[in-house]
Amino acid sequence: MLVVSCKELDKLTMFDVDYQTNYTVSSTTIINAPFNLFTPEVTTESETTFEENNTRKDLIESIKLKTLKLTLTSPESGNFNFLNEIHIFISAENVEEVEIAYLVDMENNNSRMLELVTNGQELKDYIKADSYTLRVQSTTDETLSQNHDITIDTKFRVDAKILGL
Repeated sequence: MLVVSCKELDKLTMFDVDYQTNYTVSSTTIINAPFNLFTPEVTTESETTFEENNTRKDLIESIKLKTLKLTLTSPESGNFNFLNEIHIFISAENVEEVEIAYLVDMENNNSRMLELVTNGQELKDYIKADSYTLRVQSTTDETLSQNHDITIDTKFRVDAKILGL
């Protein structure tokens, strides 16, 4: 006889979805003033992703951001020391923009990768949409002599009813 606890069953109905997008912080002499940058639209292909995980859009119970990482891809000698704080917002068609991750009072540690604090927002309407856009709001505390190219890697945890369970 097979006995499965509710927690074990819940784990079977969860899966992660990863997306990646890029943006560029242009060289600037302005410091301590917030500025906004928008990423290109991120296509979710959620229908296909949900099918691959034996579920459908109408069976999604919850989607929350699990991790958001920034990686500096150029310049080769660059780092994130120029940032004082950063806030990431998500928006999609017919869905109000919300903040999903942030870092404030950042230390200068010569890092080329940052993991932001996620805030636990419910995001299923954004990921179920055909695409979404991220807005990056940053405050710098150093001037930039050259453009900085940054990759944003996101991992969303999906909790769904699985077909047949």
